[in-house]
Amino acid sequence: MQYVAPVVIGVLYALLMSFVREPHRRRLNAVMLAGAGAAYLSGGGLGGWEFAFTALITYMAFRGLDSWTFIGIGWLLHTAWDVVHHLKGNPIIPFAHTSSLGCAICDPVIALWCLGGGPSLIGLVRRRGRGHRPGTGESAPAGPPDTGTPAPSGSPG
Repeated sequence: MQYVAPVVIGVLYALLMSFVREPHRRRLNAVMLAGAGAAYLSGGGLGGWEFAFTALITYMAFRGLDSWTFIGIGWLLHTAWDVVHHLKGNPIIPFAHTSSLGCAICDPVIALWCLGGGPSLIGLVRRRGRGHRPGTGESAPAGPPDTGTPAPSGSPG
């Protein structure tokens, strides 16, 4: 259960975020990444490197305001930081010894979802329920795909 629960949490995170419409979903995820980047600051397990990491993740989150890719890479960087903390013995939750390990398992799930453009999982399930399977030549979904980038406003000319 120690290894399954973090995966479930990552999927639940993506599912809950699916209720937020674009472009707010991407921006909210950038803010969440920035918060996660500062999660280890109070523990100080890696000294001044904690500040350097927080600055790096803050930059990734800032760039993530306009790019799912930066958010996804930021979560992968946080995964690496989780592993370092787990191995060094400075967990993210001081009284839960394996909390950094759990975070290191959960974060890549979120990262993969972000690197995929942070699609609405609810929308994907609904489209699948209607019988649409991408790449099978069947009818296209009713609207444009949720790519994580805002649609242009107005028409040219």
